[in-house]
Amino acid sequence: MRPRRILSLWFPRLGAERALRASREPLKRPFAVTDTVGNMQILVSLAPGAEAAGLRAGQPLREARAICPDLLTHPRDAKAEAAMLAALCRWAGRFSPWIAEEPPDGLLVDLTGCAHLFGGEAALMAQIDVECAGFGLSVCAGLADTVGGAWALARFAERDAATARSGDAIDQEARATRSRAARRPLWSLGNSTVQADTAPVDGMGRIALPGRTRAALDPLPVAALRLEPEAVAGLTRLGWRRIGDLAGQPRAALARRFGRELVRRLDQAFGLEPEPVSPTGPTPRFALRLSLPDPIGLEEDLMAAIDRLLPEFAAQLAKAGRGARQVRLEALRCDGQAAVIEVGLARPGAEPDRIRPLLALKLGGIDAGPGIDALRLSAPRTEPFRTRQHEGRVDAADDVSAGPAAGTALDDLLARLGTRIGLEALTRLHPADSHIPEKTATVMAAAWSVPAGSWPPPSSARPALIWTPEPVTAPDGAALTGSDPPARFRWRRRAHRCRAATGPERIAPEWWLDDPRWRSGVRDYWQVTTEERERLWLYYAHGGQASAGWYCQGVFD
Repeated sequence: MRPRRILSLWFPRLGAERALRASREPLKRPFAVTDTVGNMQILVSLAPGAEAAGLRAGQPLREARAICPDLLTHPRDAKAEAAMLAALCRWAGRFSPWIAEEPPDGLLVDLTGCAHLFGGEAALMAQIDVECAGFGLSVCAGLADTVGGAWALARFAERDAATARSGDAIDQEARATRSRAARRPLWSLGNSTVQADTAPVDGMGRIALPGRTRAALDPLPVAALRLEPEAVAGLTRLGWRRIGDLAGQPRAALARRFGRELVRRLDQAFGLEPEPVSPTGPTPRFALRLSLPDPIGLEEDLMAAIDRLLPEFAAQLAKAGRGARQVRLEALRCDGQAAVIEVGLARPGAEPDRIRPLLALKLGGIDAGPGIDALRLSAPRTEPFRTRQHEGRVDAADDVSAGPAAGTALDDLLARLGTRIGLEALTRLHPADSHIPEKTATVMAAAWSVPAGSWPPPSSARPALIWTPEPVTAPDGAALTGSDPPARFRWRRRAHRCRAATGPERIAPEWWLDDPRWRSGVRDYWQVTTEERERLWLYYAHGGQASAGWYCQGVFD
């Protein structure tokens, strides 16, 4: 049986090199990409110049600027980096059909039975190095029989080559210890295993020979096992700095002290526990491009071009059985810049009559500049398009009598409003199963929910408007006493006189939940009509963890 061969590709400078590719201008200053963690900005990806200046990933930005005042930084764009990794995943499909992404900066490739098509494993890795250099990307690769072995070789084989040649983890000892350390003879350095079981590839990592993954991993640090930093620090304190130091230790003792995750990662790296590669499925892409013979800049011309793209765009979506949730229009200008507008739909759809009005609302935001010579229409987010299933003959007859646009009128209205203020700002209420007045409805996003078919009838009349309970006091500002509705009371700085009262309706709190708003105990609700014909919803709290008293929570029509 042919042994399994896994290739791990690691792009250590993906964020910085992606930003440099987008700038299209050579930079002579050190460059790094930053991200905000808590209240602090840190370096997450460094260009070679920044690494040469002594900076490192994870370093605070203020400390990095003290070391390198000329440092040029750019904020991290996680979406663009994810798109870059997806593009690299498609590129790696030329070497094998079985590829998985390892966000944020890695790929896993199952090369079993594929390497001979490219002249062998070493030739294939050399080709990957040349092509990535042409892309302007740095890459480190590792090839082994297991996923864990390939991951470790790609990230630690070249980095720890100097430490492996020294034979000791001297770099982790005290400064005085390092200065007095005697050099060991070459024949006792202990790196013969590395040279015999791995094949070096210049600038890329190592290839563990088939069946020799365990021996190739022995000289690597324990961090290569994909462990948490706390576990790595604990193992280092005990003197277990290399994977080979753990290989002969009793598994039960390791699991008791450091958890089963350490033993699992060790077995996965050595091939004792299977670790499959889950390939990334093909992402459907829906996009059309229209090149124009002459630059345009008028909205009428843009709408005419959109009208030419929409029918074919809708046909693509309909053929795949999907509807667009988000539509993006890119206007490519003559000077190389691009103006982008995006619109969202409240319900997946592909009809041009539903997409065209939304794009027309945002055309004013496009800066034509010297002129637009190409348009690109795409759907970044799509969903399976499902037609509504009728619930019996009466439901179907209602749809036929209402016309074909009856089911989409509300969705189109939501889409137009969402184009102006954002779909996230549109919400609707849905019934909830609770006897607490303020919990009888829940707020949901209107674009990702359907209207409620029916609301359960309340046990008694409920006000049209409910708010947070507000205290009701006596006319002189003192606390009201007694559980009967007050004849005179003061609320919202106004004096009121009770004309009629209906009730009470007793509502108890949810004893299985600790709601701070209901710590006042059982409530008796009353419908109080004042002399000014206002119908207020007052209740008397009998007291519990909070003091008793009268409150107003709503108003009737």
